[in-house]
Amino acid sequence: MICGVFGHPNGFWQRGFRLGDLGINAVFVSSGDIDQQTIDRTRAEGGQIFAEFATLNGDYGDYVANHPEAHPIDESGQPAARATWFMGACPTDPGFRAFRMDELRTLLSEHEVDGVWMDYLHWHAQFEDPYPMLCKTCFNESCLDSFQFSTDIEVRGDTTAEKAEWILLQAAQAWEDWRVSVVVDWAREFHAIVKEIRPAALVGNYQAAWQDEDFWGARRRCLGLDFDALAPYVDVFSPMPYHGRSGMPLEYVRDYAEYFSTRHDVYTEPDKYPRLWPIVQAFDAPRVEPAELATVLEYGLAGKSSGVIAFTIDSVIADLGKIEAVKNVYCGRS
Repeated sequence: MICGVFGHPNGFWQRGFRLGDLGINAVFVSSGDIDQQTIDRTRAEGGQIFAEFATLNGDYGDYVANHPEAHPIDESGQPAARATWFMGACPTDPGFRAFRMDELRTLLSEHEVDGVWMDYLHWHAQFEDPYPMLCKTCFNESCLDSFQFSTDIEVRGDTTAEKAEWILLQAAQAWEDWRVSVVVDWAREFHAIVKEIRPAALVGNYQAAWQDEDFWGARRRCLGLDFDALAPYVDVFSPMPYHGRSGMPLEYVRDYAEYFSTRHDVYTEPDKYPRLWPIVQAFDAPRVEPAELATVLEYGLAGKSSGVIAFTIDSVIADLGKIEAVKNVYCGRS
């Protein structure tokens, strides 16, 4: 059973805690914050360490800001607007893909992590809000060329806007399927690199906690996420049912864990994959009371889930009640 926290544990350690004091046996740390000292101390305290890797996040390293050719283009032919706290990158931009995969190789070569979690593995959008930003991208030259080459469909129109309109009216299903294939191909290469350099490391994925029919099928249609297609390349699925941020009741966490366990093939046996480890909201946006945190941690272990992650560790250590909530749930499961 994975009893995890997201974030660097340094603040936790500065307060005199050890991971085992709260029953924590796994930490998920942003790739840029991982160093050997963190790895060694985490392992010395009986924990595993996993790297969060900002896969299609164009803000990471200011890539999109410095490479406008990687900025997604919407159906009007204009650069897509930013999401709440996220600027996606065009996944077919060859320079961006090469840059990200090189960063992945460097991470794995320098640090013996227990796994790497793909974060923001989806087309540009924002799903962690009560009213998500769902946009249709990307219609730049690299996407249009790739779509036509992959499908043998000749797109009509003179301007980008005209071509986008033609696709959405005349080839919408082919466009949706192609967009799914692009995301899957990112996961395929990502998985291959991880297993080549660190064969024992797990490949995880943070993703929208939406059912197939939610928002009229927007998870597949807009985000390009098809979990059945991704399953061969993902060892652990980590949906993000942030109840407060999404304006949902606490039961949303339990219901989604049970839904995913029923809808998709996930396993609890130690030698079978993929597995299910949801990541749940501990941060105050809006306020999450300690009792709420305890409940969503328990709900994250519903269905066939074999782990749960609290987001974030800083939110927990700043609140004595949340520290106690995590301890009660995690130590009770150990």
